[in-house]
Amino acid sequence: MFKRSTIGAFTISAAACLSPGLTMPVMAAESTDPIKLTLHDWSGQLINTKIMGSILQEAGYNVEYVQADYIAQFAGLKSGDLHLAMEIWETTGREALDEATATGKVVNVGETGLMAIEEWWYPSYMKDRCPGLPNWEALKDCAEEFATAETDPNGRYVGGPVTWGGFDEERVEALGLDFEVVHAGTDAALFAELESAYQREAPVMLWVYVPHWAPAKYEGEFVEFPPFSAECYSDPSVGVNPDMAYDCGKPRGPIWKAAWSGLQEKWPGAYDIIEAYKIDNAEMSAMVGEADLEGTDIDAVVATWMGANKDRWSAWIAK
Repeated sequence: MFKRSTIGAFTISAAACLSPGLTMPVMAAESTDPIKLTLHDWSGQLINTKIMGSILQEAGYNVEYVQADYIAQFAGLKSGDLHLAMEIWETTGREALDEATATGKVVNVGETGLMAIEEWWYPSYMKDRCPGLPNWEALKDCAEEFATAETDPNGRYVGGPVTWGGFDEERVEALGLDFEVVHAGTDAALFAELESAYQREAPVMLWVYVPHWAPAKYEGEFVEFPPFSAECYSDPSVGVNPDMAYDCGKPRGPIWKAAWSGLQEKWPGAYDIIEAYKIDNAEMSAMVGEADLEGTDIDAVVATWMGANKDRWSAWIAK
């Protein structure tokens, strides 16, 4: 493939942008328009997206990063105003992804290699205060153990930012739990809440996800809700509550790449690179920890990964 990037009035071949020793087969020129990648509000997504953007830049493509809401971004992907979203979680985004791909305007470009868990989580010290955990039914008898002055006698559950979705309010109502859902404003605020409570052994129940550094740093467990099924979300008659949907846990599974359907035709070589891209939970969790715990700038984290994995991403470009 032969790609061009534009600088002022001049065009240069992608081969000139590549690392020494990397060669590419010559094919028809592709668009020099920027490929627009979406950025969200958690470190792992920023890292994942900027690694992908850096690889595309190494291949000679123009790249533009656009801040976008997690679910609302699908409108831009459908219209072609946005081109690539690197993290659609099976846990919270599958419904939106399926709806978008059904229109034919968005395509699922496959798994990132990351496997997602997003669920209610509590520190291990709370098990002494709420016997029966991790079984969700224990929460019916000990919600008050998770209460704060603002929510007493109801327990307090700290959810992720509202834009993440997740149906926590619906789950609380469907399962008859005496909990109040309070949404953190940002990813950073969510884990600051955990850090503060953990150091004091204060009551806390909150949204924790994997891949992330938190489950490795803090001792705790995910609540075991009734197993997820698609029908549980769509059919009130399915599940432990015959009158309400969402009476089950969140789904678990891959994190997907989603793209505007026109990306493959406009940038076919880029599409191949995006499709080939894979990264795993362990390396992503380590990078998120480096950014969030050690305070390393995300661009520096990305640059380190690019330097350490040159042979890997070079092979994706050369395909």
